[in-house]
Amino acid sequence: MKSLLSGAVLGFALGLASGAGADPGDIRMSTTTSTDNSGLLRAILPAFEKKYGVRLQVIPVGTGKALKLAENGDVDVTLVHARAAEAAFVAAGHGVNRRDVMYNDFVVVGPGDDPAGIRGMKDVVAAMRKLKQPGARFVSRGDDSGTHKMERSYWKLAHAEPGGPAYLSAGQGMGEVLTMSASLRAYTLTDRATYAAYRSRTGLEILVEGDPRLYNPYGIIAVNPKKYPGVNYRGAMTLIEWITSAEGQQLIADFKVEGAQMFFPNAGK
Repeated sequence: MKSLLSGAVLGFALGLASGAGADPGDIRMSTTTSTDNSGLLRAILPAFEKKYGVRLQVIPVGTGKALKLAENGDVDVTLVHARAAEAAFVAAGHGVNRRDVMYNDFVVVGPGDDPAGIRGMKDVVAAMRKLKQPGARFVSRGDDSGTHKMERSYWKLAHAEPGGPAYLSAGQGMGEVLTMSASLRAYTLTDRATYAAYRSRTGLEILVEGDPRLYNPYGIIAVNPKKYPGVNYRGAMTLIEWITSAEGQQLIADFKVEGAQMFFPNAGK
């Protein structure tokens, strides 16, 4: 697994230094922190590397940053979760061959004593409105990630502007935000998979779930080789075809945290 994640920072730096001149067997992928923090990539990608004899360099950041890396030609492929941003990315000519990969959902988590009184609510917008009450702290990703984009959309629907001393914009990944939320006895919006991976160490509880607006789809996109001729387009498409194949989709379905399935494959649906 050292080839997958421990060399990500070094691989990223080398990629920037060499521009598009990555080795033919190298594939550089930017992705959201949820696919990394949850443990999904560590579970499924070694099978891909072994099958094709390639090295996959993974750069886990927020979706906004992941798409920016792809837009700049600093990676070959990107796996993210922000459908509108993905569509805009492809429409602008930065990426090609977007495919659906999987989905899970967002949940609102917080301290067990739930000072805002949102436990059991099914309407995420109504819950967000209640989180503006005095005494309820909220920690935001604040990093233009897919999760942050969804959070902002809920505040907008709730006609509640985030801010004030009880609202902390962390500018961090999901794992760090969950840890901060636990420390501050605050609420946050998280994908279910990362929450499950951090549940035992944070003690946070799921308080709001089940609203269809919490649906969280993931897509994979190759960087446009016409814009950046030197990207490893062949490697990117090999990964895209594999992760949307029956083999890749089954590995996604088989990934579980504490016995519960975390991601649901939906390629081609």
